Amino acid sequence: MLLQDAFLEWAAEHPDAEALVCAGERLSYRDIDERSDALAATLIARGVVRGDRVVVFMDNSCAAVIAIYAALKAGAAMVPVNPLTKSEKLAFILEDAQAKAFLSDHHLWPAYGLALQTYTPSVIIVNGADDRDRQWGAVAWAVATASAVCPAVPIIDQDLAAIIYTSGSTGSPKGVMLTHLNMVSAARSVSSYLGLIASDRILCCLPLAFDYGLYQVLMGLTVGACVVLERSFAFPAAVVKVVAEERVTVFPGVPTAFSILLNHEGILDAHDCSHVRIITNTAASLPPRHIERLKARFPQARIFSMYGLTECKRVTYLPPEELERRPTSVGRGMPNEEVYLVDPEGHRLPPGSVGELVVRGSHVMRGYWRRPEETAQRLKPGLYLGEMVLYSGDIFRMDADGYLYFVGRSDDIIKSRGEKVSPKEIENVLYGIPAILEAAVIGVDDEVLGQAVHAFVVVDAKAAITDRDVVRHCNEHLESYMVPRVVHIVSALPKTDTGKIRKTGLASLARERIGEATNGMAGLKQPLKEEREYIR
Repeated sequence: MLLQDAFLEWAAEHPDAEALVCAGERLSYRDIDERSDALAATLIARGVVRGDRVVVFMDNSCAAVIAIYAALKAGAAMVPVNPLTKSEKLAFILEDAQAKAFLSDHHLWPAYGLALQTYTPSVIIVNGADDRDRQWGAVAWAVATASAVCPAVPIIDQDLAAIIYTSGSTGSPKGVMLTHLNMVSAARSVSSYLGLIASDRILCCLPLAFDYGLYQVLMGLTVGACVVLERSFAFPAAVVKVVAEERVTVFPGVPTAFSILLNHEGILDAHDCSHVRIITNTAASLPPRHIERLKARFPQARIFSMYGLTECKRVTYLPPEELERRPTSVGRGMPNEEVYLVDPEGHRLPPGSVGELVVRGSHVMRGYWRRPEETAQRLKPGLYLGEMVLYSGDIFRMDADGYLYFVGRSDDIIKSRGEKVSPKEIENVLYGIPAILEAAVIGVDDEVLGQAVHAFVVVDAKAAITDRDVVRHCNEHLESYMVPRVVHIVSALPKTDTGKIRKTGLASLARERIGEATNGMAGLKQPLKEEREYIR
């Protein structure tokens, strides 16, 4: 079965059912089917063939959903990219993926205009194209989605459906290769334990480049539901208003979003959200008191605490009835999956142990695009000859009943605002400032963000550079969720015996300094010993 097949079945059987609501636009299953057919036909006519990569660089919108299904119908692998991505990173992804086609919104020109100078796909389609786009031979969206019949492309469930780029420990994004089988398996399992049904109205205010956001659309259109798509959670009052007006039944979020809502309860007081029956959380665990407040605010809703990885979409979920007994657990493995812990030598560990989590199932990625060495680090031989299982890189504790509790990461990837953040990528940008001699980036636990990005930098004593200068530079070169929340300018960084920067202990120092800084707001007005801190 292919990823788009269930959607096509719904479109054939219930063509007039409402499928998508976004920014005042309402599309039926027939609308999405016909418009994605036309766009797919345009892609094929312009040379896109089975297995090609189609980059979708668009805001959350009806057009973005059409683009995703068009890529699938053309037999290509979709490559969704966050519209906040800066030009340097976009250029890297375009070239690394060897993209055949590029689909975007014209208002994102400041980012993609520069990226296309580095790598120019042979097919460029832009929503709202103007003369600047036409210099690349771009096709206007209206032309590309004119009525046309898409020829059938003979692909199977072992073909790639998507390549989703995620932060890597080397500082360069790496593409997670997901087959149709991988994504169908994940969507079925998650939909099953959540109990999604055709009458659901599923909110999605998460980026479609983030697999948690992407799957809200894919699962919704797989079960015949309606997806209520919002551009972001930047304006929570507006989102809650939409939840009320559209009678949303499924509310997916991340700790940041729920924290904002619970700290501004007047937003919830102003609207009737009694129709919300499912609340899901992933990316980082919710503090127990947030869980209690959500239960009080949404007494009719089942609250699912979950854990997942881009490399396999979802790993675990905690049944809502277990929330009170195990508020800090992320649950057990989902349907059609096996999870277990191993020691550093790869030996299975019994319940009650602490070890690296291993994931086994048909939803496990094919590997990292053009990264054989990194693939070998994560995919290792499983139970049967030829089978590969996923070593997550995350350390968990398993209790006697098989429930899992997150302990930490075996690498230094940070999870902030629901996104995976590579310290190395931020450090590379910091070293782009000539005055910075040394840099170290870490994540510090934060109730709102999950983890907050902290940067420690050593600067040339002769340079007139401030912490605000550092943040300004980062804002120019990084997505907003990667920009350090706090910059510490220090005289030196701790080193190992071999001269490498030692990050152990920096988190406690960061917490100590923030405590000093916020005591009387002194840290916002004067240096703290040898540090100057900027709190975003």
